[in-house]
Amino acid sequence: MTAQNMETFLARKPETLAKGPLAIILIEDDTAVTQTVEHHLQRGFRHILLFSDQPVHLPQAVLPKVTQLSYETRRPDAHVRAVNAVIRAVPPGTWLYYCFNSEFLFYPFCETRTVGEMLVFHTEERRSAMLSYVVDLYAPDLKANPDAVDLENAMFDRAGYYALGRNGPDGTPRERQLDFHGGLRWRYEELLPPDRRRIDRIALFRAAPDLKVTADHRFTIEEYNTYSCPWHHNLTAAIASFRVAKALATNPGSRDQVGDMTWRNSHPFDWTGQQLMDLGLMEPGQWF
Repeated sequence: MTAQNMETFLARKPETLAKGPLAIILIEDDTAVTQTVEHHLQRGFRHILLFSDQPVHLPQAVLPKVTQLSYETRRPDAHVRAVNAVIRAVPPGTWLYYCFNSEFLFYPFCETRTVGEMLVFHTEERRSAMLSYVVDLYAPDLKANPDAVDLENAMFDRAGYYALGRNGPDGTPRERQLDFHGGLRWRYEELLPPDRRRIDRIALFRAAPDLKVTADHRFTIEEYNTYSCPWHHNLTAAIASFRVAKALATNPGSRDQVGDMTWRNSHPFDWTGQQLMDLGLMEPGQWF
């Protein structure tokens, strides 16, 4: 698959970008790339923009719905420049989503409804962004899977999640904003920098003039960072992710301190949205 220059492709504003929902996937390594792409196409995204610093080989069947863009994904906070470039290139109001390879989107009733159907409802509720919780996945046996990735036997934490109030620069609490914590980021927080310990990410959002994503996965329009509207609870989603597990198990500064990632609250992941909903890791709001 041939990669196109990111700036040139986005400047042309091709028909591919005319309508969402579109998925942006940043490829950091070669782990579960095909599975990540196929998963999001099954969710119903119209097209995937695949950002990678080297060509990615994908099954022939998915190629018509994937555009590969050449981009240095290994730089710090690589998502910032990539996502903001796409925001500028698409029509205002376009629904976008972003993640990294070995991350998988789940939302309420995703087994029977497409992401587009969900976002139509969310739009009708006058919401332009959706809070997502990044749920850490990990292998139960690091000796058999030294990179901590095991798609067949993935585990996750069924407990240990909490939220703290979020304050603005002046110390005043932000309305309808919280910092969420849990999973491997909580259990191994001493091995992670403070700005990498939150599990909340605004992964689904509508493009808007002057909108920008920041390095900490928030947006420059404060309403985008809220978990719900003022009058009732809204939909939330979850991203099942091996990303932190991979980093902890392979980075020289942490791999010798991790040991076994499983604990008393480890639970097999069954790859369904219903399981995450049952445990309160995402909610349907008013969507039934």
